[in-house]
Amino acid sequence: MQIENKENLSQRTASALKSMIVDKNKYKPGEKLPNENVLADELKVSRTTLREAIRILVSEGLLTVYRGRGTFVSDVLNQYVDGGSLHVEDVLAMKVTLRDLYEARLIIEPEAAALAAKRATDEEIEEILRLGDICQKQIKKNPKSKKRIESEVNFHGAIMKASHNDFLTQFTPILTETIEKTFALEENLDMIAQDAYNDHIVIMKFLERRDSAGLKSASIMHLRHALWDGNLTESL
Repeated sequence: MQIENKENLSQRTASALKSMIVDKNKYKPGEKLPNENVLADELKVSRTTLREAIRILVSEGLLTVYRGRGTFVSDVLNQYVDGGSLHVEDVLAMKVTLRDLYEARLIIEPEAAALAAKRATDEEIEEILRLGDICQKQIKKNPKSKKRIESEVNFHGAIMKASHNDFLTQFTPILTETIEKTFALEENLDMIAQDAYNDHIVIMKFLERRDSAGLKSASIMHLRHALWDGNLTESL
């Protein structure tokens, strides 16, 4: 019961902070949030609860945590969803960042997927396949929608979590930021969607079979497709 209450408090805190950002516009896209002590006092919660709330909003793509710099309100996804335009210099900077993020994912994610094939419980595999089906439906329904972005994050995030390696799962925000910025660029999204749809089929088949080597290879190919489709393989 105590665990449930703690989770409810974290969720309520996340909702309150989200309202401050989205509804009250207290913290704007790209703006850094106050330090933990100040924000925890403002929300009248402990720092532990605040951290859990921030993790929730990071998973939703509303916040981004930069090590050594602090927590910021995400700006790229908001620009995309709200129909805002990006300047040329923003696009170039984002491409450099994206290339770095995809390279990081290529180092981390295939290994996490291989571990997931070995370590995931039957229930976890069933849940990942369910999330994969949702993602596939969103791709077919509207490949550029916010729901599709969220479903993509949920699907790949669940695979990372199923690796049962706490260190690897700390890289989930990298996954989230990469997906958000890929969509914000609005470059070759139809091609990215088609490749993603096909790649997901292969990924889910290998996962269902618990084929570790196959899942690792499928994850590498999936990320390389995104790099190629997004024109991120060449130097800028």
